[in-house]
Amino acid sequence: MTRIPSKQEILDWISAHPTQSSKRDIAKAFGIKGSDRIDLKRVLKDLEAEGHLEKRKRTYRDPDRLPPVTVLQVKAPNQDGDLFARPLEWHGEGVEPIVLVIPRASDPALGEGDRILARMTLVHEEDHNYEARLIRRIGSNPRRILGIFRKGAEGGRIVPIDKSGSTEWMVPEDARQGARDGELVEAEQSGPKSRLGLPRARITDRLGDPTEPRAVSLIAIHQHGIPDAFPDEVIEEADRCKPAGLVGREDLRDLPLITIDPSDARDHDDACYAHADDDPKNPGGHVIWVAIADVAAYVRPGSALDREAWKRGNSTYFPDRVVPMLPDRLSGDLCSLHEGVPRACLAVRMQIDAHGHKVGHRFVRGLMRSVASLNYAEVQEAIDGAPNDRTGPLLEEVLKPLYAAHNALQEARELRQPLDLDLPERRIVLSEDGKVQSVNFRDRLQAHRLIEEFMILANVAAAETLIAKRSPLLFRVHEEPAPDKLEALRETAQAAGFNLAKGQVLKTRHLNLLLHQAAGTDDAELINMSTLRSMTQAYYSPENFGHFGLALAHYAHFTSPIRRYADLIVHRALIASHGWGKDGLSGEEIERLEKTAEHISETERRSMMAERDTTDRYLAAYLSERVGNEFAGRVSGIARFGAFVKLDETGADGLIPVRTLGREFFHFDAEAGTLMGSDTGLTIALGQQVTVRLTEATAVTGGLQLELLSLGDKPLPRGPSPASRRGAPKRKLSRSKKKSDKLNRKLRRR
Repeated sequence: MTRIPSKQEILDWISAHPTQSSKRDIAKAFGIKGSDRIDLKRVLKDLEAEGHLEKRKRTYRDPDRLPPVTVLQVKAPNQDGDLFARPLEWHGEGVEPIVLVIPRASDPALGEGDRILARMTLVHEEDHNYEARLIRRIGSNPRRILGIFRKGAEGGRIVPIDKSGSTEWMVPEDARQGARDGELVEAEQSGPKSRLGLPRARITDRLGDPTEPRAVSLIAIHQHGIPDAFPDEVIEEADRCKPAGLVGREDLRDLPLITIDPSDARDHDDACYAHADDDPKNPGGHVIWVAIADVAAYVRPGSALDREAWKRGNSTYFPDRVVPMLPDRLSGDLCSLHEGVPRACLAVRMQIDAHGHKVGHRFVRGLMRSVASLNYAEVQEAIDGAPNDRTGPLLEEVLKPLYAAHNALQEARELRQPLDLDLPERRIVLSEDGKVQSVNFRDRLQAHRLIEEFMILANVAAAETLIAKRSPLLFRVHEEPAPDKLEALRETAQAAGFNLAKGQVLKTRHLNLLLHQAAGTDDAELINMSTLRSMTQAYYSPENFGHFGLALAHYAHFTSPIRRYADLIVHRALIASHGWGKDGLSGEEIERLEKTAEHISETERRSMMAERDTTDRYLAAYLSERVGNEFAGRVSGIARFGAFVKLDETGADGLIPVRTLGREFFHFDAEAGTLMGSDTGLTIALGQQVTVRLTEATAVTGGLQLELLSLGDKPLPRGPSPASRRGAPKRKLSRSKKKSDKLNRKLRRR
C-alpha cells in the first residue's frame, strides 16, 4: 500500500505548485495509484471541511493564497507613483494581500478603478505580497487593427484594410514604432474612443509593403490571429525526433499501398490499397486498407509540440503558403508517407461485401512503405485508358482493384443517400512572383470520390471501434437544419416550382430529391445555394449527435492527423484502447476533451475565414485589370444595403450597392430574401441571373463593387425622376399587403 501524504505535506505541495492542484496532479506527485486514490480523496475532503482548501471545479487551492491568474481592481497611484491593486477573488480569512502591479512598456495606461486580469507571482517584500503582470483589462480587451500606415505631421494614421472597417485610427509619434508611410502595420487600440476626433492606436508590428504578393496571405494570417511562427522549443523538439522502427508494430511494408493527392499536395498523410476478398463467407467482397501517418508517435501529450499543435488546432492553407499545425520536420518528412520510405502508421483493414456494406474491420499499428505517390489526374487517366510510366505498372494489380472496391461502395452510398450538393471548388494558380495567373474550377474526378469514400469508411470504423471499447473520443458532429432555416428553404423551393414535403422526419434523401429536381434547370444554383445555407455548421464534440450531411450515426475524424488536432486525439484514443504504447490518450486530455472540442472547432472556423478572405483578395487583384468589363453572374445574397453577385467566370463575389439601383426606394424583405423597388416593382432575389459591370476592385480589402445592367435578359426599368415625385408621399407597402403578396413576389423571382 502506498503511503498517503499528511495534510501538511499536501498543503505544502499546493502552496509550491498552485497551477498543479488537481487531485490527479497531487496523486501523481506523491506516487498514489489505483485504489489508494480513495484515501487521498478522503484527506482532501477533510482539508476542505476544515477550511484549509477550497475546491474549484477539479482543483484544490489554499484559500489564503491568490490563484496564479486573478482579477484585480486598480487603486490610485501612491506618492511614489507605484500602482497597487485589490484582489477581487480573495476568499481567505486572514489579512487581504497587497498586490503591486508591474507594468511593461507595451502595456496600456491603467487608472484607478480599472479591473484587470493579471498573472500573479508570490513574493516576500516589505510592502507587498504579490506582483502582478497585466494580461488584459477586463471589458476593454485592446482591439487589433490591421491597416496601411499614413505618416502625418505628429505621427500618422492607420487606414484599415478590413472591408467592414471604415474608421481610421490616429497614431501619435511615440507610438508608430518607426513605421514608414504606406507600410502594412498591425496595431491595437490605445485608449477609449472619443466622441470627437479619431480613436488612438499604437503600432505593435510592421509587416512591410502591402502590394507585395506575399502580403495577401500575410494580411489574413495577422488579421485572424493565426500563429505562423513556431517557438524555438517546438522546432528543437521536432528536430530531435527520429524515424519510428518496427518494434511494437505490424510489418505492412509488403502491402502495395499508394498515396493519391492533388498535384500540388504539400504532404501525404493517407495511403490505400484494395483487393478482392478471398474469404468464402464474403463472395464478391473486397478488402480495403487505409493507412494513416502515426503522428502520435512523435507528438506526445503535454510536449511542446503537442501544446503548439493544440494551440493551432489545424493547418491553414493559402494559395501561396501553408501555415502548418506541425513543423516541417514532421509534416513534410517523418509524418509524410513518401514513396519508397518506411513510415510509421495506424492502419485499418476493412471488409466490405459485394454491395459495399462494411462487414468487419480491425486496426493495427504498423510500419508501411508507399510504392507510389500519385496525383488524382494521372490515376484517373490510367483508368480511362491512358496510363503513364508511373501508373502503367500499377494498373492491374493496384489501381483497378481500388476502383472495383469503390464501385461497390457507390452502391451502398446510393442506399445511404448522403447530401449531394453540387459545389465546384475554385483553384487559384499563381505565377513564380506570386501574381494570379488564372482562376479555374477543379475537375471532379472519380479518383476524388474514391479517396473520399475510403476516408469516410475509415472514419466510421474508428468511431465504431472506440464506441465499442468505451473510449472517450471527439466526434465530428453535423446536426440537422434548424426548423426556421428548413422552412425558408421550403418556401424558396415552392417559389421556384419545386416541392419539399412537410410533416416528416427530414432525411438527406428528401433534400437530394429536391436537388435532383432542380438539376439542369435555371434554378439549380439557387436550390444548391439555399440548401447549403440551411445547413448547420459541423463541429467537434465528445458527445455523439451523428452526422446529418453524411447520413451517418457514428463519425469521427481519423485520416488527417498531420493537419487536424481532432484526428490526433482519435489516434491517441485508438492507441490507448488497444494498449499499443504509452503515447495514447492521457487522463488530462480526457478531462479537457470538451474544452479541446470547443477550441479546435473555433480554430477551424478561423482558418476557413482566413482562407476565404485571402481568396477574395487574390480575386480582386486578378480582376482589378478588368474594371469596366461586363460579367454574367447570379445573385448570391440579399441585404438591406444591396445585393451580392457570384460571377460565373471566377466564382468571385461582388456587391451591387442599393444606392446604385436607381432613384427609387427599395424595400428589403429578409424573410423572402428580396429587394423590391417601390416605383417600378423591380425585384432582385436569390439565384437570379444577372449581367453586371465591374466598377471597382480593391485588392487590399478583397472588395468588388458592381453595377447592375440587366436581370436575366431584360434591361433594368427606370423609375420616375425625383422632379416628377417631388412633394408626393413615399410609397410604402403595408404589412397586410406584404403578407398577401408574398407568394406572388416569390413566383416573380423566376
